[in-house]
Amino acid sequence: MKPWRFLMAALTSAGLLALSSQWDPISVLAQPPTTDAKKTSNQLPISRVVLFTSGVGFFQREGEVDGTQKVDLSFPTSNINDLLKSMVLQDLGGGQVSAVNYDSSDPIEKTLKSFAIDLTNHPSLGDLLKQARGEKIEVILPPSSGKPGTFSGTIIGIEKKKVPAQEKEKETVEVEYVNLFTSNGIQSLPLNQIDNIRFLNPAMDQELKRALETLAQSHDTRKKSVSLNFQGNGKRPVVVSYVVEHPIWKTSYRLVIDKNGKPFLQGWALVENPTDDDWNDVKVTLVSGRPISFRMDLYQPLYVGRPLVEPELFASLRPPTYSSAMDAKDKATPTRTTDARRAGRPPASGNAVGGFATPPSAPMEADAAGMAEHLGRMRGKELLDQDKPTSTIELGQGVMSAATATEMGDFFQYAISQPVTIARQKSAMLPIINQNIEGSKISIYNQSVHAKYPLLGLRLKNTSGLHLMQGPITVFEGNSYSGDARIMDLVPNEERLLSYAIDLSTEVEPVYTGVPDQISAIKIVKGVMQVTSKARMTHAYNIKNRDDKTRKLVIEHPFRADWNLVSPNKASERSREVYRFEQTVEAGQTAKLEVTEEQERRNFIAITDLQDDQTIRFYLSQSAMTPKVREAVTRAIELRSAMAATQRQRMEMEQQLNAIREDQSRLRANMREVPNTSAAYRRYLEKFDKQETDIERLQEQIKSLRAEENTKRQEFEKFLMNLNVD
Repeated sequence: MKPWRFLMAALTSAGLLALSSQWDPISVLAQPPTTDAKKTSNQLPISRVVLFTSGVGFFQREGEVDGTQKVDLSFPTSNINDLLKSMVLQDLGGGQVSAVNYDSSDPIEKTLKSFAIDLTNHPSLGDLLKQARGEKIEVILPPSSGKPGTFSGTIIGIEKKKVPAQEKEKETVEVEYVNLFTSNGIQSLPLNQIDNIRFLNPAMDQELKRALETLAQSHDTRKKSVSLNFQGNGKRPVVVSYVVEHPIWKTSYRLVIDKNGKPFLQGWALVENPTDDDWNDVKVTLVSGRPISFRMDLYQPLYVGRPLVEPELFASLRPPTYSSAMDAKDKATPTRTTDARRAGRPPASGNAVGGFATPPSAPMEADAAGMAEHLGRMRGKELLDQDKPTSTIELGQGVMSAATATEMGDFFQYAISQPVTIARQKSAMLPIINQNIEGSKISIYNQSVHAKYPLLGLRLKNTSGLHLMQGPITVFEGNSYSGDARIMDLVPNEERLLSYAIDLSTEVEPVYTGVPDQISAIKIVKGVMQVTSKARMTHAYNIKNRDDKTRKLVIEHPFRADWNLVSPNKASERSREVYRFEQTVEAGQTAKLEVTEEQERRNFIAITDLQDDQTIRFYLSQSAMTPKVREAVTRAIELRSAMAATQRQRMEMEQQLNAIREDQSRLRANMREVPNTSAAYRRYLEKFDKQETDIERLQEQIKSLRAEENTKRQEFEKFLMNLNVD
């Protein structure tokens, strides 16, 4: 029980508390509760936990209430928003939930100031009574005071008086007195001689108690109190569930490869309990999925701005508007349950797991120290006796899978079959898989990972029947540590490569060669020549196997969507990023893999833009150009050349016409300067007259050429518009 709850319970049972030399002014004012509702400080214990890989956890608490009861729970402030968004309460005995109260987000000082008795700034008893001036109280004095034991009166005020001191070092001391208006008049009582004070006004007494509760709950500033109020009769079960932020659960695997290359997989789920509640015999379910989850601020008070509306006189009724309906019936998603043992696990007798018999009471958690000691003994034995065959770590002994796998639509869950106990702020490893799976040893080469050596690895097939979560894998060959690997999410029957060490016995030399682009096709569509060319690249991988064993190598080659694979005709498999080609290299031998790719490129050239004779001759000389296309291009060039010749002739005549007009301007200027009877004037006039004849002739020719040019242009454009030749 929390200290402040214990204090309130003591005040409730005792009613009055005697003062000591170090008296507590707040306890002096305590009063038994006046409400009939029962109140408990016992939290509903956590009975079920469902952890998701999206950063949230579903928690369910179960317990009993008796009659009308208030249950107080405490949560970190950071969880209040999620709690308000997701909390579900059930009274399974016919009762009902009247309300859920929670602490305000305001600072504690602001909350305390809202009560009739302000407990901020550590008030003394005199300070508390000053705030209650005008209230009626009951005062109990000890027999040694020489006055009646009980006084009832109204508080007038507090004053300080100097009285003789009992200590020899001081003559007087200052003592606070409370002045009361009683039935016998005004009386002044020293506060240091009062045993107990009680408010006679129940409302005042309730305000003090509420302020005390608020003060006690504020001791842990990181937490807020949430009160659940159940109303009903008799004892009955209640359930409280909610979704709050929680660390994601993680997985960790151990993979042992025996002398025959057969892998055995052991998987552990890493679960954390960062809460302040112990998980005692809790049902734990681990869900692999990505449900959409978000945070919304429901805890802070939100105020919406409202418009200022002025009164309208004789205003007509405004038509309302309605949003469209969004009805959708919920359809239950069928749940398919797959028992892990029926989904690919080898048959076993009794409690055998993975072919190894285990006791009926196999523990849920592995002894890490014992496992380390076991590995050390095996390693030491191997070093002492090199001639004996290497033994293999038997993961199946001593550990059994404690999870039953279930597929739930797009989610996958591990339901831990045995209740789990994890103390607050502790973590645990829970076994979820322990069985043989399919796999074969390979070497994996990727130039971007290591340009010289491939990596030792496995082609793993998930025959466990379970959805394997992403996580690290520690690989053992026999009883020796071989390296670490990492695997992404793996659905049942899916294959995946994993690597754990560098293969120093195999060397790969990548060599790149390329050829110039080659034109593969030329066609014409509406006067536009489409030239298709192909670029070709060849990557050669020269492989050397220095080991005395045959190597099966997987070469990863980058996949580019705009390049087509030419040779080999088909890859062994393709991922989103790479092609994978399998190559077997005998012991001490070399091998070569050539990967050739082509990229098709297209250029669009308007025939009207073919001005350069050298460019025209280049395309006409290409073998990819068919006779029909060549004939069409030649005809188009001829039409364009004829049009261009007429255009040039017209432009030449226009230049002649412009030159004559410029010369006429000169003649006019000269004729204005010389006398009309002079020989120069007559010569200028004759030349001017001749030029007028030439102008008329040129204008007629230009007009004729312009019409001819128009005709040839229309013929050329019509030819191009209807020109579609492959």
